[in-house]
Amino acid sequence: MFDPIFSADPSFRPRWVAFTAEWSDEAEPPLYLALAELARHVVECLNAQRTENLDAIFAVVEPWHADGDAYVREAATIGMLESLQNLLGGDDRGGSAVEAWLGPESKRWWDKLDRFWAGNSDALSC
Repeated sequence: MFDPIFSADPSFRPRWVAFTAEWSDEAEPPLYLALAELARHVVECLNAQRTENLDAIFAVVEPWHADGDAYVREAATIGMLESLQNLLGGDDRGGSAVEAWLGPESKRWWDKLDRFWAGNSDALSC
């Protein structure tokens, strides 16, 4: 799942190596936490105004939402998008900072998360 990210943004690889070393006792590292690491990486890129790889990163994220199995879709939403919203903060959850890079399916789930946190407990239903 993460191999395409390394092609999209090779600067994420050191963070991935550190993450997998930390979870080396596990048969498979926890996907949600790995995606939260990717979200942190994206925010660091935004803060450093290094946005040249964000198109490629979100081009990988979009098929996770559109074509992944239920676990991958949920992990991409909760692990990646919700982590981004939390890290970006603000009343609009930092949406303006990343919305330009979201594909249509990712944007749909981004908006569902917004509605969920605004009080609509049914917003995350398919």
